[in-house]
Amino acid sequence: MTDTAVEPAFDGLGLPQDIVDELAKNGVTTPFPIQAATIPDAIDGLDVLGCGRTGSGKTLAFGLPVLTRCSERRAASARPRALILVPTRELAHQVRDALRGYARVLGVRVGDVVGGSSYTRQINELRRGVDVLVATPGRLTDLIEQGACDLGDVEISVLDEADQMCDMGFMPQVSELLDQVHPDGQTLLFSATLDGDVDRLVRKYMDNPRTHSVDPPVSQVTTMEHHLLKVLPRDKNKIVAQIAAREGRTILFVRSKYRADTISEQLVQAGVPCASLHGGKTQSVRTRTLAKFREGRIQALVATDVAARGIHVDGIDLVVNIDLPTGHKDYLHRGGRTARAGSSGAVVSLVAPNQRRTARRLLSDAGVEAKQHLVNPGDELLTEVTGAKEPSWEPWIEPPEPERPRRGRGGPRRGGPRGGGYRGGGPRGGYRGDRRGEGGGFRDGERRGGYRDGERRSEHGEGGGFRGDRPRGERFGDSGERRGGGPRGGYRGDRPRGERRGEGGGFRDGERRGGYRGDNRRGDRYDSASRY
Repeated sequence: MTDTAVEPAFDGLGLPQDIVDELAKNGVTTPFPIQAATIPDAIDGLDVLGCGRTGSGKTLAFGLPVLTRCSERRAASARPRALILVPTRELAHQVRDALRGYARVLGVRVGDVVGGSSYTRQINELRRGVDVLVATPGRLTDLIEQGACDLGDVEISVLDEADQMCDMGFMPQVSELLDQVHPDGQTLLFSATLDGDVDRLVRKYMDNPRTHSVDPPVSQVTTMEHHLLKVLPRDKNKIVAQIAAREGRTILFVRSKYRADTISEQLVQAGVPCASLHGGKTQSVRTRTLAKFREGRIQALVATDVAARGIHVDGIDLVVNIDLPTGHKDYLHRGGRTARAGSSGAVVSLVAPNQRRTARRLLSDAGVEAKQHLVNPGDELLTEVTGAKEPSWEPWIEPPEPERPRRGRGGPRRGGPRGGGYRGGGPRGGYRGDRRGEGGGFRDGERRGGYRDGERRSEHGEGGGFRGDRPRGERFGDSGERRGGGPRGGYRGDRPRGERRGEGGGFRDGERRGGYRGDNRRGDRYDSASRY
């Protein structure tokens, strides 16, 4: 009789049944090795050191225990109970989104604090109370200095992609933040490598951690192929275009923001649905670009190393190094965008004749073996290795996104035959109303002018107002002399341009009754006869 290995299940790891049910509802029934190894220890309150490559399931490995422990009681205003530190904005959003569905089941609030987003929104969210805070070190440090956040109640600290945070120079900020959390708290650290500054963090902030290494720090993933394509400099751009035009999602890495934008534009002109991603773009643009890539509206993404770690997009089956990375760690993390969670993928590096020795040393340090090929544009071998095909060479035009309908608060959208528009709807019109008809106008519609109101903007009516029924050439006022002077007046009334306090004038007033900077010696800003 032979023993049969029993695969672990989430319901045997100590998680709440509500979480297990939600995982099953999402089709997640069997934990990845890093999850099966670390979740029980994390739930028991032990310090955990997890070593595994990106894409191995680390987010749920630390996220589910954190949610479970934070469900016991709610956080106070501006005092989170758990802190998850990550190196990049994109990774912060990814972790937040991955955990929110499970947090909702337990009644746990998850918030994020990252650069490039509104301070006001983040401060308000912290004031309302956040149980689990996902943050980048720089923005969190800013908010703490402003008094908007206090880490004194943090009982669980998580460092995700710790090696990248150290490589990016965040070591001093990370240390300052960890010094502020509860001294008897729990620390979970996850990293692809455990050398250098990461080892110092482990020794300083972790107490006899349980170590789980499901992948060697540098290893060749069995589902990932590596290829070194030797190309001539004159052929490189054409080969890049043919590879990018392939079927499926492709991410292409370059060394600088300028290169990312330039190559992306070249691919668009060649007919490839493509966009660039780098740290020089605003957070909103980066978020929209990643959404387009995930949804398949673009098939190629040209990125700097800002996208090399922590970004998960399903279905990336090819990573292309247009420019070689500076070190073997960057090579591994770039390649980690494909062959994730058991899927297959390939990493292709384009090298010129004078780069071959550097490339071989880079691959050796990364611990991978790559097949080497000499290719030219249009070669069958290029198509066999990468799926390359000839692009259309007709510029790709991105289809416009559907517009959301806008509706006014007081009537038919954009006004009706007499009134309507923004805050309109009645005979007194609304914002821009029908613009040239009888009604409409800025909060005014009884043939008394208003914002761009009146008969064809030129008929002299009774009322006037800001750009009311004055002739097109006038700047302010109504039908009176020199910009005002009628019974209702206008902005700055009928005084000459150089006067500050004319006799008539006044803000929407002109009957020698003062108003805003009119002839009212009392200095009243608003007269009883004025409309505002």
